[in-house]
Amino acid sequence: MESALKPAFPFLVYTVAILLAFQGVLMIVAYTVLAERKVLGWIQGRIGPNRVGPWGVLQPFADLLKFIFKEDLTPDKSTKFVYFLAPLVALTCALLPIVVYPFGPAITTIDWSFLPYGLGDGITRLPLTIASIDIGVLFVLGITSVGVYGIMLAGWSSNSKYSLMGGLRSSAQMISYELAMGASILGVVMLAGTLDLGGIIEAQTKSPFRWFIIPQFIGFVVFLIAAFAETNRVPFDLPEAETELVAGFHTEYSALKFALFFMAEYVNMFTVSVMVTVLFLGGWYVPGLSRIFDVGSIPYALVSHVFFIGKICAFLFLYIWVRGTLPRFRFDQLMNFGWKFLLPVALANVILTIVIVYFLNS
Repeated sequence: MESALKPAFPFLVYTVAILLAFQGVLMIVAYTVLAERKVLGWIQGRIGPNRVGPWGVLQPFADLLKFIFKEDLTPDKSTKFVYFLAPLVALTCALLPIVVYPFGPAITTIDWSFLPYGLGDGITRLPLTIASIDIGVLFVLGITSVGVYGIMLAGWSSNSKYSLMGGLRSSAQMISYELAMGASILGVVMLAGTLDLGGIIEAQTKSPFRWFIIPQFIGFVVFLIAAFAETNRVPFDLPEAETELVAGFHTEYSALKFALFFMAEYVNMFTVSVMVTVLFLGGWYVPGLSRIFDVGSIPYALVSHVFFIGKICAFLFLYIWVRGTLPRFRFDQLMNFGWKFLLPVALANVILTIVIVYFLNS
């Protein structure tokens, strides 16, 4: 029994961790949708959802049932395989970065000797991340960049001029703002000296500034603006502009296939909020918390995790606030802003950071 369980134990632990992480993210996504409808209602002088459950808290589950029971339509002249594949590509690429996010500090005070069959032998720490890799930043950027293929494939395979135009807009938008986003991250990477997301948080705990938003404020602003464009949110929601393109790339999608695109957009919002928090706001790190709780203890990890989620929710609220406040750009304004202003500012920030790091290390 012992010989059979020991090799399978790490696999079971990681499987449970992945399922818990995905379930937690999907619940945050569901209630982000509800929060958006509520906040936009208040901004516009309306009430918002308030019928399903107390204060409308069960509205996300009602929406899910609606998507399940809606008629699933498929255009006759669409490329069927690609048409069905596109929403899966979009959602999968949105969810994959979750495996490298550090949701909290490692817990080192648990005694694992209570586990039977010696399963706890050699376990000295419980990391609150599924996989810690040395190139976590590149992994997230690479996977999220591939996600645009889901939108492009949806636009092409639907055989609709509105969908195709939305797909083309999304690809152009991604290319234009991906460069600025990558350049804005370079300053943080140079200060931290690592591409590991956990290592970037650790670097901020040792930095005199505590959070990198202070020395990298320009990079923070550039990253935030590029993130709005990358996730196709107002004021950069040109790929699905309702007044121009009906619904853009998902015009021909309905029922669960539309729900997958809908979920992918909000998961991408979560991904960007995590990246902003990790890169510029110290991730789970809370200055002064180590004076209250022992580092590595369960209370320290729990409080750090709560603050981490709180920072993420603050950025999700910013997404909603901007949607209820700003109008949509024209597409030529979007391109000009990305290439003629945002990218030069990001490159100038990289050069400035190189000079500062050189003089600090010399």
